Amino acid sequence: MAAMESLIGLVNRIQRACTVLGDHGGGDTGSSLPTLWEELPSVAVVGGQSSGKSSVLESIVGRDFLPRGSGIVTRRPLVLQLHKLEQGMQDYAEFLHLDKKRFTDFAAVRKEIQVETDRMTGKSNRISNVPIHLSIYSPNVVNLTLIDLPGLTKVAVEGQPESIVQDIENMVRSYIAKPNCIILAITPANQDVATSDAIKIAREVDPTGDRTFGVLTKLDLMDRGTNALDVLDGRSYRLKHPWVGIVNRSQADINTNMDMVAARRREGDYFSASMDYGHLASKMGSEYLAKLLSEHLESVIKARIPAIASMINKSIEELESELDHFGKPVAIDAGAQLYTILELCRAFDQIFKEHLDGGRPGGDRIYAVFDYKLPVDLRRLPFDRHLSLQNVRKVVSQADGYQPHLIAPEQGYRRLIESSLNYFRGPAQSSVDEVHFLLKEIVRRSIGATQVSFFV
Repeated sequence: MAAMESLIGLVNRIQRACTVLGDHGGGDTGSSLPTLWEELPSVAVVGGQSSGKSSVLESIVGRDFLPRGSGIVTRRPLVLQLHKLEQGMQDYAEFLHLDKKRFTDFAAVRKEIQVETDRMTGKSNRISNVPIHLSIYSPNVVNLTLIDLPGLTKVAVEGQPESIVQDIENMVRSYIAKPNCIILAITPANQDVATSDAIKIAREVDPTGDRTFGVLTKLDLMDRGTNALDVLDGRSYRLKHPWVGIVNRSQADINTNMDMVAARRREGDYFSASMDYGHLASKMGSEYLAKLLSEHLESVIKARIPAIASMINKSIEELESELDHFGKPVAIDAGAQLYTILELCRAFDQIFKEHLDGGRPGGDRIYAVFDYKLPVDLRRLPFDRHLSLQNVRKVVSQADGYQPHLIAPEQGYRRLIESSLNYFRGPAQSSVDEVHFLLKEIVRRSIGATQVSFFV
């Protein structure tokens, strides 16, 4: 058991490292290749708004720590990592984004979740797929990792973008579609399971029900004379894993700050004393659900160890190959870095000169532009027509105006010279452009040769 617990802890650390590096499992990673996060088994909590999803999580933890309110409260995924402590030790919580800051006041944890959510999404009702990592350490929890996702909704309310319904569904699907994701589908018992948002989306990505755990909340709020045995026994909607019934605290209990230990005790008493569910009492309740999920997560991690190790080793090989491509490491010391830069400049200067002066290709092509191309282009200019006797007479006459001069005016010569120079502009500009292109190509080659000679 201790070995399995350490495995969950190891997966937790890998998940935190993935998040820091920008790999958080949900949304578009910009690559069609699988990421390390996708190889890690996880438990995603899915449910519609007001399905009792937050209450289930708090019952599992045994603490009041999640923001509450109307509308979309969970606007970023919350990766909740539970760590079991020895009896007698104090509960505390830590956030990944607040390094080494320990919370013992769980009201402050709730506030920090809200603040960190607003930091990414603003005060609006927008959502973000970048997760918040929260670790809770307590003697009253099992080793378990849960991902709390935004509640599914059917309509956008005031202040929400029209796309919010689809945005949330896409985010939820991006997590639970992964083959290594265990789906915890939360459904209220006073709602027809056939219309459950959680079951509907879980069925789409896990049609056989192999990865789905069904949780039925609000059993105590069903109409008198009715029960949910058809669902709990798997007759109404069968899953590979058993359905688990939960009785959460009521809103009145939450308002009066009912102790979570007392709430768990009352939940156990409800099932033990129930005429409908008494025979299932040992397999109902939040404590049983937590143990069930922890044991299943452990078994999935154990089965996935070879694939996880293979992907990590493959990633290491790819990164080492990429590092080898970059060449020798650069010094950290400022003086050594300056020396390296000067050496690079000297090496580049030497190679660039070799391209221009000979020894490397490039300079000969620049010479050809001035020795062949430009003279050929100049010879093609129509100076025989422009400087013909007829055209010169015409320009001089136009410069004379209505009063002829004994000596041809200077203005006429200026016009001839200026118009002639305009003919030179095209070939000259073409030659400059070609030389510019050749110089850029030489610079590019010189940089490449410098990198090869200096770093490899």
